[in-house]
Amino acid sequence: MTSISTLRLASGAAMPAVGMGLWKIADSAVAELVEQAAAVGYRHFDCACDYGNEAEVGTGLKKAIERGFCRREELWITSKLWNTYHRHDHVRLAVQRTLQDLKLDYLDLYLIHFPIALQYVPLENRYPPGWFHDPAERAPQMKFAPVPLAETWAALEELVAAGLVKHIGVCNFNCALLRDLVSYARVRPEVLQVELHPYLTQEKLLRFCREARIAVTGFSPLGASSYLALNMATADESVLRQPAVTAAAERLGKSPAQIVLRWAIQRGTAIVPKTSQRERLAENLALFDFELSSDEMQAISSLDRGRRFNDPGLFCESAFHTFCPIYE
Repeated sequence: MTSISTLRLASGAAMPAVGMGLWKIADSAVAELVEQAAAVGYRHFDCACDYGNEAEVGTGLKKAIERGFCRREELWITSKLWNTYHRHDHVRLAVQRTLQDLKLDYLDLYLIHFPIALQYVPLENRYPPGWFHDPAERAPQMKFAPVPLAETWAALEELVAAGLVKHIGVCNFNCALLRDLVSYARVRPEVLQVELHPYLTQEKLLRFCREARIAVTGFSPLGASSYLALNMATADESVLRQPAVTAAAERLGKSPAQIVLRWAIQRGTAIVPKTSQRERLAENLALFDFELSSDEMQAISSLDRGRRFNDPGLFCESAFHTFCPIYE
């Protein structure tokens, strides 16, 4: 079984530096894949209400524990608060449903998924609620709710006090939102999860988080591959074909994907790569028996082109008929 390095949070907690991303994995494959991931050494699982597969994840985790692949105390389970549950009174409802689906008593980390508050959709009406307020409308759209982030954050702090969540943080926040959040937070955000890969290195954001003692997890660490099926990227945007990556792969006898993932780890960030291919599970973990040289690190970092694949300012308008920018 592979040994995984950890990222130390401001509280002293150790978060595994490599997790299994569970976005866009077919429901029918999730439970077995999670069980197999635990068997090969994964201890960090990155979930979300919006992924629509937390019940299947919970089945896989339960089987992995029953079969002795891991103990609950060894696991780091992350989930995320969806946009429709930002009101104070809805936050606990959301986490309780997530815990029920995951078959857990507590989460290790709970993140605000987006700095976007949408009007509440009751759990009994539709779950997960998705982006549309009412998909059955003739011209469905997103419907925003005037909920300040301070209200949502205070509710997350109550989850910590109640023991339902051990650590809290945010996703898809920029420096300005983080600076505002830490100015009033009684329980400081310990983790920021954002899109990070060689085409989107976000150097200023990472520097800000280092100085603020906020650990960073990169989603979509391989870049375009997660977005091809969504028509949000093209095949010629693959970072895995870049000479800086392939040259390092040849020198070290590793795959291009392992080089890009190692680059992320060596920058001091955690990563949550996704795969539905069982043979890739072990490969995505095997990142700790080699190092990239400083020249290789710099060559890969210099590929930065500010290319953001996951941008609500684009996909919300094209897919959900609503202009919703959160980045300039």
